[in-house]
Amino acid sequence: MANAVKVGGNFMIVSVIEAFGEAFAMMRKAGIEPHLFLDVMNELFASPLYKNYGGSVVGGVFEPAGFVLKLGLKDVGLVLEASKELTVPMPFASILRDHCLSAMANGQAEMDLSSLALVAARNAGLPVPGKS
Repeated sequence: MANAVKVGGNFMIVSVIEAFGEAFAMMRKAGIEPHLFLDVMNELFASPLYKNYGGSVVGGVFEPAGFVLKLGLKDVGLVLEASKELTVPMPFASILRDHCLSAMANGQAEMDLSSLALVAARNAGLPVPGKS
């Protein structure tokens, strides 16, 4: 049971980062300051997870890594293994796996897991830190 709780929790963390990446990409495209959006979300959800990961994403601070992206991919893989074993469809976990792989293909394996948000920025045609 402890393992299921751990991988389920890690799935939720990676999901939050993905959601931030997509929402921040939309805010940037709409000309809305991501810091303003983050402030609103922090008021709504009052979560250390939102505050810390959201701050990393908005600030573009992905190094030094607190938790490297390649380990996030490992955790997503564990979620997918558990979902297969338990016959629980988790289509979003498959998307997270693919986005982690995309991030790693773009040199982010050793960056913080929050750098996963750069995948959404690239997909939206937005510039990402360190890239022209």
